[in-house]
Amino acid sequence: MKFTLGFSPCPNDTFIFDALVNNKIDTEGFEFDVVLEDVQTLNEWAKQGKLDISKISYGTLPLILQEYVLLNSGGALGKGVGPLLIAKKQIDLTEVPKLSIAIPGENTTANLLFSQAFPGATNKKFMIFHQVEDAVLNEDVDAGVIIHENRFTYQQRGLVKLMDLGDFWEKKTGVPIPLGGIVIKRSLTIDVAKNIDQLISKSVEYALSNYPLITDYVKQHSQEMEESVMKQHIDLYVNNYSIDLNADGKSAVRTLLAVTSAKDHEHVFI
Repeated sequence: MKFTLGFSPCPNDTFIFDALVNNKIDTEGFEFDVVLEDVQTLNEWAKQGKLDISKISYGTLPLILQEYVLLNSGGALGKGVGPLLIAKKQIDLTEVPKLSIAIPGENTTANLLFSQAFPGATNKKFMIFHQVEDAVLNEDVDAGVIIHENRFTYQQRGLVKLMDLGDFWEKKTGVPIPLGGIVIKRSLTIDVAKNIDQLISKSVEYALSNYPLITDYVKQHSQEMEESVMKQHIDLYVNNYSIDLNADGKSAVRTLLAVTSAKDHEHVFI
């Protein structure tokens, strides 16, 4: 059986899926047509029902629950892993609602967390995540929300942190930050969904058992990123929740759905 599978070229995703898509583990007869795209593109495709299995931002989950169900494995949750609000200089947080803010995509967890912290901020400019820093540096916007590897490199470009939006979420809710998850179409059988879920979990375990090895597959998609930054990326976003959400991970997802006022869906998880 063959399925379409989408995830991002970021090191945490390629690290997670490497063993699965490159047959380093027994895929039990399942095959995958892999598409690597930035998460905002994957979010839009999920809203269109384009792929069988896809990485998505948790901010998009409420919009796609009619067609997709969430897998337990392959995602990114954690503590101290949230997006950061940055600027060229320190700005009083009371001024933020008046500012223009670069956001890495409309239906992203980054936008959701920013909106929780600053519900009055409406002057947002949505763009791909790697464009945010330049928009701030070029003063196209007053501030920006950064994710992924930019968390580790923004200070090198002379930018300063105004707020850790993940820390705000954790203190407000008391649960981990749900950043990105893996969804699968509801039209597939529950047995297929569970088998694929287990395969992704095994793929994560395989990668972690060989870590800190960074494979060629991870390197080739990392856009000339330094290996030390790749490892920071993996260390931050790949953890036990990537193997299995477990009860507290599911609690975090339900909290996010409640915060977004999403209609209660009977079957969020497989």
